[in-house]
Amino acid sequence: MDVMRISGGIPLRGTVRTQGAKNAALPVMAACLLLRGRRMALDNVPNLQDVDTMVDLLRSLGVGITREGSGIVFDVPETIAWEASEQLVRRMRASSLVLGPLLARCGSAVLPLPGGCSIGSRPIDLHLKGLTQMGAKIEIKNGFVHAQADRLRGRRIYLDFPSVGATENLMMAAVFARGETIIENTAREPEIGNLAEVLRDMGVQVDTEGTGCVRIRGVDDVRDCSARVIPDRIEACTYVLAGVMTGGEITVEDIIPEHIDALLAKLEEAGASFSVKGNAVAVHPVKKLRQISIRTLPFPGFPTDLQPQMVAALTLSNGVSMVEESVFQSRFLYAAELNRMGANIEIRKDTAVIRGVDGLDGASVRATDLRAGAALILAGLAAKGETRIEHMEHVFRGYESIDRKLRALGADVALEAGTETK
Repeated sequence: MDVMRISGGIPLRGTVRTQGAKNAALPVMAACLLLRGRRMALDNVPNLQDVDTMVDLLRSLGVGITREGSGIVFDVPETIAWEASEQLVRRMRASSLVLGPLLARCGSAVLPLPGGCSIGSRPIDLHLKGLTQMGAKIEIKNGFVHAQADRLRGRRIYLDFPSVGATENLMMAAVFARGETIIENTAREPEIGNLAEVLRDMGVQVDTEGTGCVRIRGVDDVRDCSARVIPDRIEACTYVLAGVMTGGEITVEDIIPEHIDALLAKLEEAGASFSVKGNAVAVHPVKKLRQISIRTLPFPGFPTDLQPQMVAALTLSNGVSMVEESVFQSRFLYAAELNRMGANIEIRKDTAVIRGVDGLDGASVRATDLRAGAALILAGLAAKGETRIEHMEHVFRGYESIDRKLRALGADVALEAGTETK
């Protein structure tokens, strides 16, 4: 079990650089399966456990992979396997992203239903519905998806919900489909744009239009490509909130400001002090945040992956704040852990009612998922005394060298003996 100890109450100071985005890297890595006897070079890849899992999964399918620093080169042979490893897929829900490219490339795919964080039901029904519309025959037997299609056909597909994973899977499936595929009500997250850029570099005509509609004209083959993973907006926002909660003065570099507009708008509403210069956000100390209301929404709305961290920040605000979770079920499991630290959070169905307190106290708590763990770290940094966070393995799935980055900002954090960080 991985554990982090934090002695809190220290204002953070200094500069931190944003890692490459995990949620952009994983679909781009899966897209390498579209290559036949070709190569893809990918830069700015974060060093994370989820990335390791995807590397292991791609290798198990026959892809040659060379890693050097933040770069990965994928050498894809003419023939690859199309049955995904149950052991690897169950580690990470994003493993489902190999389904679309495998089916498009090989005409067949077998995929165990994926695992991942315990934040409620996240079915892949939309992925399967879209692939079926494109002509795939799909069966689910004993927890495995069996998909087959000699060649997918371009179709107009309307997503009932703008799912990021479904959008990405269908985009990759459409690369070798006959004719044009039009996907409507797609996710608009920046990670979708990163994948679209990679597909274009492969020689595929992709029009994202910026309005929740993606058009892809199928091709017979793709070419070598190179790409760079965009900065991780959720990691960047987490460090911004770390500066706000500790009353510190930190600068978060290598960001794309328009990707974090939702957070910046809410922080401005809450009375936080910050400045945006180029590709950096500088946080300045304030005494207290004001109460605000938030509802999580697909991009460009307030991201669900930032909801726990924002709730942690609002525990120290004035008044009563309301945060409604509209994307994932069971995403408030961490609230009880924050309350152990002196927070006053009441959960009413899909809404957290946060009554601001004067301060938090260190306690022994456990991370229930990736972003919950980040919220507890933020609370521990601001709390008096020592906080002990168990199950840090969840956090290592999404935050590269988080203990080292925090220490560089002046935080007193340590991993218990036997705990490893990326």
